[in-house]
Amino acid sequence: MGKFPVADAKLKKQLICRKCKTKNKVGATRCRKCHYKFLRPKKTTVVKK
Repeated sequence: MGKFPVADAKLKKQLICRKCKTKNKVGATRCRKCHYKFLRPKKTTVVKK
């Protein structure tokens, strides 16, 4: 993904809220900001435009 594998590994462990796009920790079951329960893993591939 990027130049720094340590940073990339940490970014891959995040969950993103589908409603408000907030970053959440791995073990979260709900969003820390809006309490929405549907979280997705952070995308790890680079999208070329």
